[in-house]
Amino acid sequence: MVDGFELFTDRSVVAMRVNGELKDLATTVTDADQVEPVTIDSPDGLSILRHSAAHVLAQAVQSVNPEAKLGIGPPVTDGFYYDFDVAEAFSTEDLKALEKEMGRIIRSGQRFVRRVVTDDEARAELANEPYKLELIGLKGSGGHGKGSGDDHESVEVGAGELTIYDNVDPKSGEVAWKDLCRGPHLPNTRMIGNGWALQRVAGAYWRGSEKNPQLQRIYGTAWPTKDELRAYQHRLEEAAKRDHRKLGKDLDLFSFPDEIGSGLSVWHPKGGVIRGEMEQHARRRHIEGGYTYVYTPHISKEDLFLTSNHLVTYKDGMFPPIVMDEERDADGNITKQGQDYYLKPMNCPMHILIYKERGRSYRDLPMRLAENGTVYRNELSGALHGLTRVRGFTQDDSHLFVTPEQLEAETTRVLEFVVSMLRDFGLEDFELELSMRDDEKSKWIGSDEFWEYSTNALRNVALASGLKLTEVPGEAAFYGPKIDLKTRDAIGRTWQLSTVQVDPNLPERFGLEYTGSDGEKHRPIMIHRALFGSIERFFAILLEHYAGAFPVWLAPVQVVGIPVAEQFSEYLDEIIAKLRSHGVRAEVDHSDDRMQKKIRTHTTQKVPLQLIAGEQDRSGGTVSFRFRDGTQTNGVPVDDAVALILGAIADRTLVNTAEDLA
Repeated sequence: MVDGFELFTDRSVVAMRVNGELKDLATTVTDADQVEPVTIDSPDGLSILRHSAAHVLAQAVQSVNPEAKLGIGPPVTDGFYYDFDVAEAFSTEDLKALEKEMGRIIRSGQRFVRRVVTDDEARAELANEPYKLELIGLKGSGGHGKGSGDDHESVEVGAGELTIYDNVDPKSGEVAWKDLCRGPHLPNTRMIGNGWALQRVAGAYWRGSEKNPQLQRIYGTAWPTKDELRAYQHRLEEAAKRDHRKLGKDLDLFSFPDEIGSGLSVWHPKGGVIRGEMEQHARRRHIEGGYTYVYTPHISKEDLFLTSNHLVTYKDGMFPPIVMDEERDADGNITKQGQDYYLKPMNCPMHILIYKERGRSYRDLPMRLAENGTVYRNELSGALHGLTRVRGFTQDDSHLFVTPEQLEAETTRVLEFVVSMLRDFGLEDFELELSMRDDEKSKWIGSDEFWEYSTNALRNVALASGLKLTEVPGEAAFYGPKIDLKTRDAIGRTWQLSTVQVDPNLPERFGLEYTGSDGEKHRPIMIHRALFGSIERFFAILLEHYAGAFPVWLAPVQVVGIPVAEQFSEYLDEIIAKLRSHGVRAEVDHSDDRMQKKIRTHTTQKVPLQLIAGEQDRSGGTVSFRFRDGTQTNGVPVDDAVALILGAIADRTLVNTAEDLA
C-alpha cells in the first residue's frame, strides 16, 4: 500500500481521484485501486484550493474574533465564501486584518489532516458551534432536502462517514484549528500560495431561509498563481464597467421605480427602441421559420396550474392567488364562492389549450407556437438582480408539438434556428450541454424506450451541430432530456441562453392527441424552446457584451449630425432628413453647446456614427464621419455616406472604427 504523496511527486498534483472519488493525497491505495491525479489548475483542483482557502478564512476569523460562530464555507464559481454569526458586521478594515492573519496562516504551512468521527464525537468537539451541530443532523442527506436552501451544505456532511479536518502546526504537531468537513483539502496551507484575496461582505440567511438567522458572509477568490488572480481581478473591473444596471441608468434605457415594486422594470424610450428592434427581428425570423404567433392572458384560474402540476411542483415560485368571481346578495351574504386566480409563471399550459381546442391530425404536425408572453415569478428580494433576475419578465416562448418520428429532425431545425438567431445579435462562441437521466430509476418517469430514443435524438442533433458538447447524467427534467446552449461574451463570461426541452409529461397530463396516418389516436411530444430565455435577461447580456455600444441596427440613435457652427445646421438637416426617409434613427444636435462638447456628449451616449459638417463639406457636398474610438474619416460624398450607413444597418455591423464601416 502507498499514499498519494508517493504516487505523485509533481507539486501541481493536490489530490487524487480513487475509484471515481476525490481523496486527499494522504489516502493510502492498493494496486487494485484506479487512481488518477488531480492538478491544482483542473476544475476539481480549483475547488479544493478554494475550499482550503475558505477554511483558512474561518480560522483567521476565529483567531481575530473567538466568539464568531461558524456556518458553512464552500467553493463557488471563481472563489469561495464562509458564513459567520458575529455580534457586529464586518467592515472593510476587518477584511484587511483578516487578510493579514490569513497570510500568516498560509505561510506557516499548516497541514490539513482528515479525521473520521462518530456523530457523538463530532457533537462533543463542536459543542460551541450551533450551526455545525445542526448540520450533523443532516448526515445521510448530503445537505439536500426540504428546507435546505443551499446545496453547499454538502461540503460539511455527506451520505457516508462524518469527518473533521484538523489544521496541524508543522513544527509543534499541535492542532491549531478544526472544522467539520467532507474534504478533500490541499496537503498544507502553503500550497494556497499568493493568488488569493478577500472581496466583499454580504448578508445571508442560514440555509437560505428567511426564517433563519441572518449571518455575515465573506466572499473571497483563489487561483493557482498571482498572475491568474490579477487576470481575474481585471475581468471583474471590466465587468463592473459593463454592469447593465449602471449602463441602463447612464444611457437612459430602463429603471425600477420604487412606486411599482422590486423586480418590475419600466423601459424608457431609448431602451424601448432597442427592445423593439430585438423583438421585431425575432418575429420576422420566426415567421420565416414556420412559427405562428399566439397571445395568451397574464392570469388564469387555479385549475389550469393544478392540471399542469405547477401548483404542486412550482407553487413557491408563483405569486399568491387573487380571489375573484365571488358574488354576494344585498345583505352581504356570499351566494357564489370565489375562485383563486394566479399570475402565470409560464406560458406552456396556455399554449397546450390552444393545441387542444380542436382535433389534430399528423398532417398538422409539427405545430410551432410562439409568443412574447409576460410571466411572473415570486422571487425572493435578495435574489433580484437588475434585468437578469426579475419578478415580471417576457419569455420569447415557443412550444412545438411533434410526432415521435419528427423529434430528431425538428430538434435539429430548432437548434440551427437558435444558433443562427443568436449570431444575428453578434454572439459567436457557443457550446452545448445535454442533460440526461442517470441510473436512479425512481427519479424519472416514462419508459426506458422513450428515454433512449429521445436522448439519442438530442445527442445526434448536438453532435451534428459541430459545437462542443458536454453530457451531464442526472440533470434532466424528471420527464425528459434537454439541451442547453451556452455562450461566451466579450470578456469571456459564460451565459446559459437557449433551452430545448423534450416533454411527454404535459401532453399526457392534458390528454393531448393527434390522429396518425393509421387512423389511430397517438400522443404528441412537446418541445419547450426558449431562444433568449427572457427578453429582459437577454437584453442585459447584450448590453454588457457590447458595453452599451450596440451594433448600428440596434442603437437607439444610429446617427447624430453635429455642425461645426450654427450656419451648417441646415445642410446637416437635409442629410439627416434623407437618412430618416430610409428609416434611419437620425437627428441633428441643435443645442447651444460647442462642437467639442456635442462630440463628447454623443460619444458618452455611445452613438455609433456622428456626421460632422463645416464649410468644406457644404461646398463639396460631403460629410465627415466620427467614430466611437475617436477616429474620423473626412470628405465622404453624401450619397456614399448614406449607402455606407444603410449597409451597416442591413448587415447588422458593429461599428466602432473607420475600418468597421469600410
